[in-house]
Order: sequence, then structure tokens, then C-alpha cells
Amino acid sequence: QVQLVESGGGLVQAGGSLRLSCAASGGSFSMFVMGWYRQAPGKQREFVAVISSTGSTNYADSVKGRFTISRDNANNSIYLQMNSLKPEDTAVYYCNVVVGPVPYWGQGTQVTVSS
Repeated sequence: QVQLVESGGGLVQAGGSLRLSCAASGGSFSMFVMGWYRQAPGKQREFVAVISSTGSTNYADSVKGRFTISRDNANNSIYLQMNSLKPEDTAVYYCNVVVGPVPYWGQGTQVTVSS
């Protein structure tokens, strides 16, 4: 059973930083693309960042230059370093991995950025 558990969210002032973590269990995920998505109140879930098995990354335009995704395959984990946070970054952040045809999601971690 694949499980993803996010942590590291919280309340931060604009301009501050947070580091999110996602621990995966139920298999080895080193060969899979993993990513971060977010959902703000009243909005659809949106793509934030993704990292391939070889470490290639891709980011949403809204977070480029501010967020950095990384992974630790030995520990089945990915991370999202978020700098220069803005109030519009406020959302629940979700970790994602797609194994075959099945997408898996964590329970999410709340990030709130105050102005």
C-alpha cells in the first residue's frame, strides 16, 4: 500500500521560508516522477513542481526562482524548499507520485503566508 505523508507546513510571514517534506512508503519510488501540488480555498488543485528519477525538475511559472524541489531516493523522500513566500502561496500542499496508471496523494500540509 503506497502512502505519502507530508510535513513542514505552518504559518509564516511574507518573505519567509518553509521546507516541506514528503515521506513515501509501500515500495521503492526512486524510478518514479514525484511532485508537489497545491490547492487554495475555492480553487482547483494546481501543479507546483516535479522531479524525475534522475533529478530533472520542472516548476510552475508562479514559483520559479523561489521554490526548489529535491529528492532523497535512499529515504524515499522528496522536499520543497520555499523561499520568498507570498500570501498567494497560501494553500494546502500535496505530495504526488504516479505508479503505473494510479496517482497517489498524501493528506496535505497547510501553508499559510501572512501579509
